[in-house]
Amino acid sequence: MSGPTHDAIVIGAGAAGLMAAITAGQRGLRVLVVDHANKVGKKILMSGGGRCNFTNTGTTPAHYLSANPHFCKSALARYTPWHFIELVERHRIAYHEKELGQLFCDDSSKQVVAMLLAECAAAGVEVRTHCSIERAEHLDDGRFRLHASQGRFVAPALVVASGGLSIPSMGASGFGYALARQFGHAVLPTRAGLVPLTLTGTHAERLQDLAGVSLRVEARCNGVRFRNFMLVTHRGISGPSILQISNFWQPGDDLRLDLLPGIDVEAQLREWQAGRRDAELKTLLAEVMPKRFAQRLCEHWIASKPMRQYTPRELQAICGQLQDWPLVASGTEGYRTAEVTLGGVETDGLSSATMMSRHVPGLYFVGEVVDVTGWLGGYNFQWAWASGHAAGSAMAA
Repeated sequence: MSGPTHDAIVIGAGAAGLMAAITAGQRGLRVLVVDHANKVGKKILMSGGGRCNFTNTGTTPAHYLSANPHFCKSALARYTPWHFIELVERHRIAYHEKELGQLFCDDSSKQVVAMLLAECAAAGVEVRTHCSIERAEHLDDGRFRLHASQGRFVAPALVVASGGLSIPSMGASGFGYALARQFGHAVLPTRAGLVPLTLTGTHAERLQDLAGVSLRVEARCNGVRFRNFMLVTHRGISGPSILQISNFWQPGDDLRLDLLPGIDVEAQLREWQAGRRDAELKTLLAEVMPKRFAQRLCEHWIASKPMRQYTPRELQAICGQLQDWPLVASGTEGYRTAEVTLGGVETDGLSSATMMSRHVPGLYFVGEVVDVTGWLGGYNFQWAWASGHAAGSAMAA
């Protein structure tokens, strides 16, 4: 057995794993973090366009999807956005609120990774990269033994913080799910979340050359609605409103867009008809949405003519199209570009207070590997910090 025996081993040097290690290390435990990647915190580094949307001040349990919506409450209540903000401020990292409580680094997400590594060093946590796990065992004496590319490690506590399947190019794998099943845990079906939607057929043909056009919409699906920007891409649609709704949409579901959110469209059309009778609809729509999108809408979906020529019934139909535009998505971009993975280790087998397995004492699951998925906007990082903190505190209790 190479190296010293540790009090706890954490698999995964991402947000949740590092937080679990720091919390346990600060309480006197000897912690080892192992990760197969070449550097720690890869998702932290790429998030928020390289500025890391590290939390959201408006975080509530309602911002999470899970088969058990109550599971996240305990951890979130005990480690709040303000706890993490205090840590960020202590490390003198400048940050700003972008919108809706979303906090970003002013400078770079590298500062968050550096902060976490500094906290690890201060707490005596050992971090090993390029360390792949070949096999994990639960020994008769209750300890866990890992057979890894850098040797064998033994500890009475094992934290699985290996993430989900999103962005495989950064090393994402199903390792955590396989480990969960090995130890008797159910794993709920997974799918890509916070992901662009793809279009085929008519919508794809009509919108494809508008790639890069962005407009504010309200996306609606299955009784949920999100108002933010939509971006037309070469393969379909993306942008915050679409990424948000993707968590609630599945192939075949009805997806509708309000193309003029916040505008009383009926009143606007009447006003145009009264005061700008000779102006064409496509010209007027170009004043309230991107010109190219307005023109395309009028080429294929809404017949454009001078406002004076529309009957009241036609105006009503136009109003319906603009406020309730049906968009038939064919699928998603998949894990390749997904920000998170929906589904994962079933929460029924875990303690919501400690993240510990109900089947195997000393085994913990934290972060994205668990069936808890946040909305876009810093919520998934907050779950990582909170669940990691819960496990780290429990191990040292």
